[in-house]
Amino acid sequence: MSTTDGHLRFFPYDEPYPNQEEAMDRISNSLERGQDVLFEGAPGTGKTLSALVPALQHARDHDRTVVITTNVHQQMRQFVEDARAIHEAEPIRATVFKGKSSMCHIDVDYQECQTLRDTTRSLVEDRSDREQLEQRLDDLTDEMREGAEGAGGSGGAGSAAEARQAVQEELERLDEEIDDEAANTCDHYLQNLTADTGEFFSWLFDDVRTPDEVYEYAGTRGFCGYELLKEGMEEVELVVCNYHHLLDPQIREQFFRWLDRDPQDVITVFDEAHNVEDAARDHASKTLTENTLESALNELEETDDSRAEPAENVLRAFTEALRDTYEEALGFGAREGIGENWEDVNVANDDRRDDLTLAFLERYEGSGIRAECDLALQLGKRLDEEYEEAYRDGETTTRRECQTLQAAAFVSAWMDGGGELGQHPVVSVRRDAGTDEVYGRAELYTCIPREVTADLFDEVYASVLMSATLRPFDVTEDVLGLSDPATLAYGMAYPEGNRRTFSVATPALFASERDDPGTQETIAATLSDVVRFTPGNSLLFFPSYAEAERYHELLSGDPNLGTLLLDGSEPDTEQLRRRLVDGDGSTLFTSLWGTLAEGVSFDGDDARTVAVVGVPYPHLSERMEAVQDAYDRAFAERSRDAGWEYAVEIPTIRKTRQALGRVIRSPTDFGVRALLDKRYTSADMGKYSVRGAFPVEEREELIDIGPEKLKFAMLNFFSDHDAYDGAPPEP
Repeated sequence: MSTTDGHLRFFPYDEPYPNQEEAMDRISNSLERGQDVLFEGAPGTGKTLSALVPALQHARDHDRTVVITTNVHQQMRQFVEDARAIHEAEPIRATVFKGKSSMCHIDVDYQECQTLRDTTRSLVEDRSDREQLEQRLDDLTDEMREGAEGAGGSGGAGSAAEARQAVQEELERLDEEIDDEAANTCDHYLQNLTADTGEFFSWLFDDVRTPDEVYEYAGTRGFCGYELLKEGMEEVELVVCNYHHLLDPQIREQFFRWLDRDPQDVITVFDEAHNVEDAARDHASKTLTENTLESALNELEETDDSRAEPAENVLRAFTEALRDTYEEALGFGAREGIGENWEDVNVANDDRRDDLTLAFLERYEGSGIRAECDLALQLGKRLDEEYEEAYRDGETTTRRECQTLQAAAFVSAWMDGGGELGQHPVVSVRRDAGTDEVYGRAELYTCIPREVTADLFDEVYASVLMSATLRPFDVTEDVLGLSDPATLAYGMAYPEGNRRTFSVATPALFASERDDPGTQETIAATLSDVVRFTPGNSLLFFPSYAEAERYHELLSGDPNLGTLLLDGSEPDTEQLRRRLVDGDGSTLFTSLWGTLAEGVSFDGDDARTVAVVGVPYPHLSERMEAVQDAYDRAFAERSRDAGWEYAVEIPTIRKTRQALGRVIRSPTDFGVRALLDKRYTSADMGKYSVRGAFPVEEREELIDIGPEKLKFAMLNFFSDHDAYDGAPPEP
């Protein structure tokens, strides 16, 4: 049997898409070598199954576990559908895993849950010990009677009496402990430990169950579904989860323990892998709020330990320095404009440490920051143990968090890492919605994601990173720290006659030009043509929600444009998507940086045209500048302008390509993709041109066209596909 024949038993459909069988075979060969894979495939071409099918075959042959992960909520649902289809073709043991907070029946945080779980387990163990002691007590009582009744048995009776007394005392101690433990236990987890869970696991592995289904099924039977899922993961072949289970080093270590796997026995599959870069930064960055610092200082005032004074000294100096730093950075009148979202204030310096560190050093007076931080950490660990014990013994009804431990750990990390390459110090402020007070936050922002991801890819057996927009592969390798991966790239293999991709020579939508009335008039007129000449729904992506709202207003007065939907007006994005696809001739205005630009399918009539307006570079904040600077230094040998290229231009073009991929999702689908900005055309725009940032085959499909001619080109294309219901619109 060939490799392909072997893994095709996990393929749940009659035949693969074009290129899908070749991709499966190449991924299978790479996994046999233990080689990582970078896999780019056009949207709608079956990347998930291309990776999962050979990975599952390899895992079954070599007793490994496949973990497939994404950060796109809609994609999780697709994973479940694919896994269920595989299960019907070839039964597999699969688990869909979600965070504890979304599956807890009693709504407690992670630390409190862990304490409740440990206490509940101790309660069950102690009750079991009590049963054994009670049986021993009965046996000793019988021995005493037999000894007293027998001739000359006083010695044996005395020995039994002494033993019985010891057992009785142990029982009394155990009863007190059981009473303490019973005050803080979880009834759902208690049911897990004491009831028969066989029926649950039979149900769980009879299909591929979602976390919501597990929550409901377990809850109606009094179980904790989250803990049962963890127990059941030891024997699974496939786990579906979110990025944070793998990208957070501490969670990953626990996650692999739940799997009962060494990292070398795990194959990871990352979907929408172009997002790993930003997600890794978020998981690596450390934060500390002013509120936590104040709580730590209050905690230390309650403590009579000798280490409290040096701990308070160093933490108070940092607290005052944080407050002074953001107050000075805000300037006159700026405080009144602070809202409920975190806003960064500039504290970094080119030639010295950041302003917060300088203020801290100026304010601090003591025997040494490192020495006093170490004492604060020691004290914090002791206090945390005390809080754990008090909660476990029923002395408190909630599990108290040690603020001193959190604050001291952060201050130590800030002083040790704040000046290192890729660690950018940030201070932010926000307004508390409850008190209306402004308070601050210090953050160590991690600029270079490979500091998180390289260790992950080194320790697992192999990884498959897949996306419609992973190229250029060498940049992905550099940024994520991959070593000599296999690379696969498949363009759209569907009929070229079913799609047109236009680069429209509208004015270049530079930030400085967006308010120009002439520019707005041209773009609004072109978008009006896009909507009018689309036989069905249209998707319009803009550089920001503000720009989406601007053009939504400009077009709203035209009665010929059907239903115009604005993203941001609906808190539920999925509901907004449904309103679009349920409509006929509707148009959605949204941001390219929003949740609808990737991981969401608009199949067939759901959307016939997609337009990207402008080159949607991200807002060039202090953080983005820090990332650019770190990339310039880290990848200087690769590119003279690595910061701009790696951190700004390539991610922006990836986002643009993702948006274009929302239409043309199958071999029979057809539609128009339009890029509205002169910088996309072949016109000589010098350093501002972005056409060259697209892969060659996509670049060759771009058809330059003037904005006034776009409607004629669309009319011809859709007429050729007999797409209009009745007479086509008049140009």
